[in-house]
Amino acid sequence: MIVVVCPGQGSQTPGFLASWLERPDFAAELREISDAVGIDLVAHGTVSDADTIRDTAIAQPLIVAAGLLTLRALLADGRREKISGIAGHSVGEITAAAGAGILSNAEAVRFVSERGTAMAAAAAATPTGMSAVLGADEAELLARLIELGLEPANFNGGGQIVVAGAPAALATLAETPPTRARVIPLQVAGAFHTRYMQPAVQHLAEVASGLTVSDPTLPIWTNKSGNQVESGAEFVNLMVGQVSSPVRWDLCMAAFAEAGVTGIIEVAPAGALVGLAKRGLKGIPTVAIKTPDDLEAAWALIDADV
Repeated sequence: MIVVVCPGQGSQTPGFLASWLERPDFAAELREISDAVGIDLVAHGTVSDADTIRDTAIAQPLIVAAGLLTLRALLADGRREKISGIAGHSVGEITAAAGAGILSNAEAVRFVSERGTAMAAAAAATPTGMSAVLGADEAELLARLIELGLEPANFNGGGQIVVAGAPAALATLAETPPTRARVIPLQVAGAFHTRYMQPAVQHLAEVASGLTVSDPTLPIWTNKSGNQVESGAEFVNLMVGQVSSPVRWDLCMAAFAEAGVTGIIEVAPAGALVGLAKRGLKGIPTVAIKTPDDLEAAWALIDADV
């Protein structure tokens, strides 16, 4: 049972698409997506610096575009029929929705463009930030967050929870962390997946109402609960609400284990979710597709799972 996973914001690094764009077909497709969103993703995937591609309005279309390019190559030649499911982390859910057939690539690109812009605007309205907390007792951490007015944003599994809120409160948490925990500030634009993103939710609900949505033709799991979703319309509604609610990647990984996963493949820009799987799903073979050279290993994992 092979599951494909699609990464979220923060997985991008400067120049990560350079090797992909050496192939004319990938370069042409990325130019088409760039034209559709009005952003030069070719430049941002090759020569833009880390600060530039950290901008939410750029990062999100860039990540989804990279995932769409990877999926086209990964699932060609009948391999889509050999995949047992797909899931995405945060903005990666849009990539996964396209991979599952819920949205066309064009609709996915349109939605992520609106999402990135709306979340950037919401983040700009109030100074906020995010920090990763490693090794904390979950109950102790959640109680501490209530005291400080912070919120959990990502339950990533493997002892990692990302929290978000006011910078002063995050600094206090770092100064007096929970027992045996480490607090690592993240270089992000705002408190994603919290109440601070509610203005973006309202806008995306309007955008979603104009999308053409189909029911998934691959099993797909939601960040909301880790459950499989059989209705395309329900999945899109969950993606809208996800912007201001916690990402439960821990529950997604638990669902993979319960389903009997035998391999995990992460699409570009890969690495983060495979890293979490190595801690939360120990012993499960993984492939991180960072460059086109990694496709051979991913195809081999799929073809061996028969």
